[in-house]
Amino acid sequence: MTDVSDVLGTHPFFFGLSAEQLDAVAGCAAPATFDAGVPLFHAGEEADGCYLIVDGDVALELVAAGRGPHVIQTIHAGDMLGWSWLFPPHTWKFDAQALTYVRAVRFDGAGLRAASDEDTDLGYTLLRRFTQVIIDRMQAARLQLMDIYGDPR
Repeated sequence: MTDVSDVLGTHPFFFGLSAEQLDAVAGCAAPATFDAGVPLFHAGEEADGCYLIVDGDVALELVAAGRGPHVIQTIHAGDMLGWSWLFPPHTWKFDAQALTYVRAVRFDGAGLRAASDEDTDLGYTLLRRFTQVIIDRMQAARLQLMDIYGDPR
């Protein structure tokens, strides 16, 4: 993977951040890889970060009681994965598993929160952008749950 700063500087999620803000975010980032079939995280575990998927695909899953795991959404290269690091109690809401070999940038959640507290403009910008990630994931979950349980309307 090229330098993390180069990846962030060219990704739309981070577009418009100042050089100082990009440096702060990059300071919380490290490359990560996962082989196919390897979990990135499980629901209920501590949510200590998030990922920018550089290459590969990740299944975001919800385990339905008595029905096993159900894919809520497939996350692809270029997508952000994870928002639970933002809000207490900082626990994952879904499971995530690599479907293919995955190259990612992993961001430390505590570091991002600290950088956001230090630079409130950065914090507000990240919150707005992660809110869109949350909306997308919740919409995908709603559609999949309608598929599993049926639409009562």
